[in-house]
Amino acid sequence: MVTKHEIGTRERIVRTTSRLLQRQGYGATGLKEISREAEATLGSVYHFFPGGKRELAVEAIRHGDKEFAEALAAWFDRVDDPGAAVIACTRELAAGLRESNWLDGCPITTAALESAGHEPDIQRAAEEAYENWRALVRDKLLESGLTEDVARELAHTVINTLEGAEMSAQVSQSEEPLEIAGRHLARLIDSYR
Repeated sequence: MVTKHEIGTRERIVRTTSRLLQRQGYGATGLKEISREAEATLGSVYHFFPGGKRELAVEAIRHGDKEFAEALAAWFDRVDDPGAAVIACTRELAAGLRESNWLDGCPITTAALESAGHEPDIQRAAEEAYENWRALVRDKLLESGLTEDVARELAHTVINTLEGAEMSAQVSQSEEPLEIAGRHLARLIDSYR
C-alpha cells in the first residue's frame, strides 16, 4: 500500500478530497479540512488548484471515476461471463463498504447529488464518470455477443442498479442489497444471451 508521503502533494490533495467528498459531500468539505487531512499547506492547495474548491472537487471526481473504472475493468478482466463479472463486482463493493464501516460508497454520488442544479462543472464531471463506467459495462456486454443497442441499455441498467444498491447497502449497513442486485443483474444479462 502506498503511504501519504510516497505520493506527491498534488496527488495527496486530490485523493484526500475524493475521500472526503465521498464520505461527507461537497458542502461539508472545506479547504482547511482538505489541507489538514492531506498534510499539505493551504497555500499548496491554492497553488495546485487556483480555482479553489470547485476546481479541486472536479479533479477529485475525476480521480474517483478513474479509481472505480480501474476496479471495474479488473473485475471484468478476471471473469469472462458478464453476469458473473457483475456478481463479482457487487461482492467486492459490499466487502469494501463493510470494511469502511459503511462509509465509502460511490466516489462521486454524494457530491453529484449535492451539486445538482448549481455546480455545473461538478455535474459534468460526474456525468462523464457515469458515462465512462457505462462504456466499460457496454464493452463487456458487446464482447459477450450482445447487440450495440441492448448492450448500451443494459449498461445503463447495470450502473444505475449498482448505484442504488450501494446506497441502500450503506443506509441499511447490510451487504444484502448489493448481493440481490448482483444476482438479478446477472439473470437479466443472461436473459439476453
